Amino acid sequence: MRPNQPFHPPLRFSPIHLIYRYLYMIIASFSFPVVGRPLAMPICMILVIIRMKVLPEKRMELSQAITSLIGPIRTEEGCLRCDFCQSMEDENELHILEEWNTRENLNSHLKSDRFRVFRGAMNLLQEPYEMVSHTLATGKRKREVRSQ
Repeated sequence: MRPNQPFHPPLRFSPIHLIYRYLYMIIASFSFPVVGRPLAMPICMILVIIRMKVLPEKRMELSQAITSLIGPIRTEEGCLRCDFCQSMEDENELHILEEWNTRENLNSHLKSDRFRVFRGAMNLLQEPYEMVSHTLATGKRKREVRSQ
């Protein structure tokens, strides 16, 4: 973290709230056709949830390290979203939520220097981090709208 940059603590949400929030955003982001135009759009996205249980005395240090990485991660090719959150039930439980447009871009991110820095910060954790990815995809949809 740069000295002139203010520290912004992570957002506080319950883990289940985060999952519902992301699913709502995915559903709400579908675009509907203009009258007379069919919608034929394949939708694919990879959602990554990283859960970390940090040592209480190391929480601020890890939060600052992750906060400094979030901005650059958001600029990586294929990154649709990257959020850093803190659990409402346990202040030592932190989450990173990422959305990627392709598996290739996600794999590239996992091999990047930024992710190596993230893995290096994992010595501040109370237990190993948990990373889960979900691929959300639908086939082509087509909808006709008839005018009378």
